[in-house]
Amino acid sequence: MMDSEDLVISSKQDIAHHLVKVNSGKHYFCGYCAAFTNIAITFPIQKVLFRQQLYGVRLREAVCQLQRDGIRNLYRGLLPPLMQKTTTLALMFGLYEDFSSLLQRHTNAPELVTCSVAAVLAGTSEALLTPFERVQTLLQDHKHHDRFTNTYQAFKVLKDYGIKEYYRGLVPILIRNGPSNVLFFGLRGPIKQCLPEATSYSAHLVNDFICGGLLGAMLGFLFFPINVVKARMQSQIGGEFQSFPKVFMKIWLERDRKLTHLFRGAHLNYHRSVISWGIINATYEFLLKLL
Repeated sequence: MMDSEDLVISSKQDIAHHLVKVNSGKHYFCGYCAAFTNIAITFPIQKVLFRQQLYGVRLREAVCQLQRDGIRNLYRGLLPPLMQKTTTLALMFGLYEDFSSLLQRHTNAPELVTCSVAAVLAGTSEALLTPFERVQTLLQDHKHHDRFTNTYQAFKVLKDYGIKEYYRGLVPILIRNGPSNVLFFGLRGPIKQCLPEATSYSAHLVNDFICGGLLGAMLGFLFFPINVVKARMQSQIGGEFQSFPKVFMKIWLERDRKLTHLFRGAHLNYHRSVISWGIINATYEFLLKLL
């Protein structure tokens, strides 16, 4: 039989384990809620940006396309990003915390290394949700409006092409997710430390918004060409699975080998990212403190 000291130690270990699980779940929940808030507010802006990425058109033409589509189609394609983003951000924040904790407990590597590896692992895990991003692309492309009326129908059509078709565009997503997560989690703390010290909840909220917004804008601009290639890859149904370099070169030639043409939509993406990641970071940190 266990003596009283062993029982106390065992009880403390059980309590510690339970607290770790609760704390871990909190990060998933806060990430989920942050994504939901963001998508509900910024979806129309994202739709305009998508048209610019896919067709290389100017802002006015992209807005005119949406006006021609009508108000009924403005939130068309909302369900996939809502499902994908809420789950993705829940995994991004939750898995990052879990992997960081796991690596710090079982390795002697410096914190910078463990946090970077945790960020890459979380980003790679997020790529499992590529099918939602794939369907979102199809539903936002006006060329497929007559073919797909809802998310379920798009998933059903892709099923006929095999599981591989759901993951078209996986390579650019993997290229984007890992490095962007490393930069986001690595720079979030240092940027906030550079801001004026917050002395109230509202000041903390503003600082978190600024911090998230600056990071989102920087990363959105940095990885913009990768998202252009991803959008082109995922707008195709069936046919050859072209490599990332091949699709990039095709777009580069179509856009007259000009960086300004390749970055069409980047200015709107910059402003959208400031708002989106500002909302995400501020909501996440607010809920984290609240819970």
